[in-house]
Amino acid sequence: MRAKLSTTFQSLTVRNYRLFATGQLVKLIGVWMMFIAQDWLVLELSDDSATALGVVTALQFTPVLLLTLFSGRLADRYDKRLLLLIGNGAWSVLSVAMSILVLSGAVRLWHVFIFAALLGTANAVETPVRQAFVSELVGVRLLPNALSLSAATFNAARILGPAVAGVGIAVLDVGPVFTISAVSSLAPLLMLVQMRPAELHRQELPPIDERDAAKVTDGLRYVARRPDLVMPMALIMVIGMVLFNFQLTLAALAKTVFNTGAASFGLFTTALAVGALGGALASSGRRERPSAYVVVGSALAFGVLGTLVGFAPAYWLVTLLLVPTGFFMVYFAQASNQRIQLSVDPAYRGRVMALWVLVFLGTNPVSAPIIGLVAEKFGAGTSIWLGGLISVAASVVALAWQLRRTGGRIRLRLRPMPRLYVIHAGVS
Repeated sequence: MRAKLSTTFQSLTVRNYRLFATGQLVKLIGVWMMFIAQDWLVLELSDDSATALGVVTALQFTPVLLLTLFSGRLADRYDKRLLLLIGNGAWSVLSVAMSILVLSGAVRLWHVFIFAALLGTANAVETPVRQAFVSELVGVRLLPNALSLSAATFNAARILGPAVAGVGIAVLDVGPVFTISAVSSLAPLLMLVQMRPAELHRQELPPIDERDAAKVTDGLRYVARRPDLVMPMALIMVIGMVLFNFQLTLAALAKTVFNTGAASFGLFTTALAVGALGGALASSGRRERPSAYVVVGSALAFGVLGTLVGFAPAYWLVTLLLVPTGFFMVYFAQASNQRIQLSVDPAYRGRVMALWVLVFLGTNPVSAPIIGLVAEKFGAGTSIWLGGLISVAASVVALAWQLRRTGGRIRLRLRPMPRLYVIHAGVS
């Protein structure tokens, strides 16, 4: 057991990564608190409009759609640590301004829309740089473990943040929750300053006059020439559009279908995050690049469970199903991320990871308003199970494409066992 634990958390033995993970955990707890408070505030200001929630989500991710590829280019040309200091600093300034507005009681719905777009801009710069920076913290050997622990950090925050936010909103109202979030956003800045640049696993940056050669289009062509990268990119794009919108759909499900309060909405998000944390830790022991079938299989399981969540008729059943749903949600996302990162040329890593962030998160400006409209017109449950069915279909198509490309086939055979027969499936 001790050996297993040391393997699971081995990236934390690296000082720079330990500082990075600590700063991210503190900030992300505050970010999830802010997301819960923001969603609740939007529902209060808009008379429980799921469409308004969809608009806020779209505004948060529109900058990802517009700026992420440019940010990936920056990550391949400049010091990633400096870029993270700038991105996180901008987030902190905006968070403080938003908390003052809410505390003063002057906040209006259009204020929330504006700050969602501005915070999304800071996030669009920071996210692809942060994704590419992990490899510099630990090197290639520990990269799968570090990626999984980063996902575990994210989902540990997703467990703690909504739970604290739900209680905080009920006891203190939304203003103090925004304030706590603003203070927590300073943690990554403090940790980045304490890092030792000499211990980073980084290649030398090209001379200033050669950095213009790192073009966005070169990164796109690089991915297009790699079918092994195209498949997880395409799959994460489709499923990211239709089923990863739980921030929007669970809020609407809790308030409009089950008529619960903020604390119960936080329980939904916490249940999802408990499973997600398990999925991240289950991925942490991986040492090799995951196969295409691991990616497709986890996507299929996620789609099936998402469909069941949408059809679930009772509050307790939704909460129960969200745990395995969260597990396969992150297991699929991590398998996709690791399959891409463990085979990409370091010179293209920033641009490739920017494209991954773009197809994963940048589709939200398109999908979020549509999903919000579906939730408002046909019910939040419908928006979830419909996304689940589309995800199942996308997974089946991806499996067929992979089998055709590699010449593999699925074999089913009966294997005798005492008193029963089971079907054994394999890919050849």
